[in-house]
Amino acid sequence: MTGIFISFEGIDGSGKSTQVALLNERLEALDRAITVVREPGGTVLSEQIRGLLLDHHSRGLSKRAEALLFSTARAQTVHEVIIPALERGEIVICDRYADSTIAYQGYGRELPLNEIITIQEFATRNIQPDLKVLLDLSVDVAATRLLGSYADRMESAGRAFQMRVRQGYLELAREAPDDWLVLDGDQSKEIIASKIASYVEQEIIKDS
Repeated sequence: MTGIFISFEGIDGSGKSTQVALLNERLEALDRAITVVREPGGTVLSEQIRGLLLDHHSRGLSKRAEALLFSTARAQTVHEVIIPALERGEIVICDRYADSTIAYQGYGRELPLNEIITIQEFATRNIQPDLKVLLDLSVDVAATRLLGSYADRMESAGRAFQMRVRQGYLELAREAPDDWLVLDGDQSKEIIASKIASYVEQEIIKDS
């Protein structure tokens, strides 16, 4: 596959979706072919699973069922969207990917990390991003950003849960620093976007 794969990660309220949109605009201005995907989602089946996962009526969903549903949605998106786009030589920008399940269900829900990682390798065919962007933000600041907006089932999981997720992301980045670009999410969106664009242009797509 000749394309480039970039994923965005972070706790709810960290600004991922905003930065995905800004990077997409930047790369389109450079006349690059882009495919943007959100997770869970990106296909008809994956969007249906998304609705189930985020709906408060699914509050009785077990931790393991939750992890498997996220992974099922991801497997379909990889098969139907990500692989074809990479084979066409496009830049794929993904709003969440496998590390979300490791952080949220592994660290957040405290399921066995080795099992969660194995499931992600299977679901994604072990296709890894060329760059993982982590927008790190304190749980309290993130919660303030979300005030007044509808909180889905995952966003309503509580402060302790979100703290475990954040620490999980930071641990993943510490374990593989060459794979991650970690940025302070409490900066202006313009500053963050500029840093991401500079890194992507200089380190990721410079020779493509």
